[in-house]
Amino acid sequence: MTRQVKRAFKYRFYPTDEQAAELSRTFGCVRLVYNKALQERTRSWYGEQRRISYAQSSAMLTEWKKTEELAFLNEVSSVPLQQALRHLQAAFTNFFAKRAKYPRFKSRKKSRASAEYTRSAFTWRDGKLTPAKMTEPLDIRWSRPLPDGAEPTTVTVSRDSAGRWFVSLLCQDTPAPAPATTNAVGIDAGITSLVTLSTGEKITNPRHERRDRARLARAQRALSRKAKGSANREKVRRKVARIHARIADRRRDFLHKLTTRLVRENQTVVIEDLTVRSLLKNGRLARAVSDAAWTQLRSMLEYKCAWYGRDLVVIDRFFPSSRLCGACGTVREKLPLNVRTWTCDDCGTTHDRDINAARNILAAGLAAAACGDGVRPQRESSRTRRSSVKQEPQRATAGLPRL
Repeated sequence: MTRQVKRAFKYRFYPTDEQAAELSRTFGCVRLVYNKALQERTRSWYGEQRRISYAQSSAMLTEWKKTEELAFLNEVSSVPLQQALRHLQAAFTNFFAKRAKYPRFKSRKKSRASAEYTRSAFTWRDGKLTPAKMTEPLDIRWSRPLPDGAEPTTVTVSRDSAGRWFVSLLCQDTPAPAPATTNAVGIDAGITSLVTLSTGEKITNPRHERRDRARLARAQRALSRKAKGSANREKVRRKVARIHARIADRRRDFLHKLTTRLVRENQTVVIEDLTVRSLLKNGRLARAVSDAAWTQLRSMLEYKCAWYGRDLVVIDRFFPSSRLCGACGTVREKLPLNVRTWTCDDCGTTHDRDINAARNILAAGLAAAACGDGVRPQRESSRTRRSSVKQEPQRATAGLPRL
């Protein structure tokens, strides 16, 4: 069954000097409005125990524009400023629902420079996009076409730390369901092998950060020697940012290709609910875990399975996938991370640690799906989160049959 989804299409563009100046001015005004509204809401709560709503923040923005000090806010489009207040409201909603921390102020150097335009603040004509306050359309590099007949409902213009300009077009799309198949696959995430499949295939971790580590270290040392505020420091800072962007782009491209292949080839995909945030607290593994990007891998699998009519099953993180013998069902008491192959004491079967774990994950996922459990669970809360390095206690997942 096909259904419509909101899908963002991101492209790179090259602005003229006038467009770059207008967008930079808009980014600055968006950041100012966000920070000033956050300051007022924080002062009001801690000083008067009074909450400020989005409507009140919008009225405050109108008053700010009337002052001599902030009259320059009238020079940019009002829509990105209103969107900044909506984003702040969403941040507070997530905070009060305990889904996020308290909103933080946006920094000129560290925060993402962006501005969001709704349908009333841009012109879309003959495949050309012209944001408000501009006379010429943006010079966009159309690396892929938009869906037939689709028109953007929201446009987000951004500039990354490397100085590259991007525009993201949010459109309504109807993804075509993937061809029917009965295949199912279990996935065990790792560091040496990024993923090990229940079919026995191991996909090597490209280690994108390690490939550019020496180059990045040289650029960072050069940056540390430059005087703060100098033009040379800004030049080297851009160089460091370009190296980081190169690493992130390669990682994202690899994960997109991998997840698309897994979703196309299998009707059911089973993964573990890993505590990546806890793993990052381990000083020895943090760098490798960050480079593996397991959270990004899972996120891609989630939305691609939803788009193309596949089933994603997530089993409990405490399921002893590595220590469980896939032949007789015996759970080994201990299995250190440096042990990559082991032999079951009961049946004598020799297991490759990762392949055995992937096959156990698949079996547990299929059992959980048949029982109606384990399908796309909610994210962990701070109360249930435990600091561990892929802990695997002896008890099996609640609700899952012992294998």
